[in-house]
Amino acid sequence: MVVDDLVTPALLVERGALRRNLDTMSAALPGGRLRPHVKAHKCTSLARWQRDNGHPGFTCATIRECEVMAEHGLGGDLLLANEVVDATRLGALVRNGARVTLAVDSRETIAAALRGNVIEVVIDVNVGLPRCGCPPEKAGELADLARRNGLEVRGVMGYEGHLMMVRPEADQRRMVRESMEKLVAAARDVGGELVSAGGTGTYRLNEWATEIQAGSYALMDSAYAELGHPFEQAIFVLGTVISVSADHAVVDVGLKALGMDHGNPSIPGAQVWFCSDEHTTFAPGSLKLRVGDRIRVVPAHVDPTVALHEAMWLVDGEHVAERWAVDMRGW
Repeated sequence: MVVDDLVTPALLVERGALRRNLDTMSAALPGGRLRPHVKAHKCTSLARWQRDNGHPGFTCATIRECEVMAEHGLGGDLLLANEVVDATRLGALVRNGARVTLAVDSRETIAAALRGNVIEVVIDVNVGLPRCGCPPEKAGELADLARRNGLEVRGVMGYEGHLMMVRPEADQRRMVRESMEKLVAAARDVGGELVSAGGTGTYRLNEWATEIQAGSYALMDSAYAELGHPFEQAIFVLGTVISVSADHAVVDVGLKALGMDHGNPSIPGAQVWFCSDEHTTFAPGSLKLRVGDRIRVVPAHVDPTVALHEAMWLVDGEHVAERWAVDMRGW
């Protein structure tokens, strides 16, 4: 099969670029220093490559991700880096032999872990991103409560997600330090072996976390590409040009095939004007396009883009090598 045989829009992954990205990150964060975040790709085949690169533990965002990872023999050390109020499905995974650690940030989420028969937790700490996480000064109190009720507290986590795209780097470095000082202070109160944090945008700067929860590095997107990280663009949405006018063209890749929260996608050599449900309209620039031509669209945000597709096609240039199911979709 060749790329032109695929029905568009289709999610393409350049196999060589993916492999080089995994190797680059493994060299920077070997073994347990990296806990890859599977929410970025939602694909157990890709997670298996990450495990085979030396990373035994994984970060998950949903219960569904934990379930599918365990079903595929990848449940040796899963961190659900998100609060839940019904942990019964996680407890079932634990009973069946998976190791699942749950993030908690309140009495209510500790109670949910207990009701669900989850054994291990981390205390989620707010380090500046106004999302989940307890105040740093409350972390020790929550850890004590969890231990009194029979839970094992493995440590703390805190996500400096608000700092992933900060520039210049000197400002980012300073802000990451300030953020992680809050997490380290909480870790002293909580105890345990884990200080889990970070992402693709801060992996080079975060010297405080014992493990980094990076995910986007494997496939990349146009937003991260602007930051100068040593990772290649590996994922594209293949589209078919369906209309060509004097000053613009249209490809059949639209809102239903792209994560748009980081802005418009990009098309190498062209200027994207706007996206609609089934279309991206663009000025082709130097591209000489005809109706029926295939082009590659670069998503601005990889995670939600992948979640819109049932499969990704591993390719070597124009040759299709494999079909990988996006099998961790859903909740």
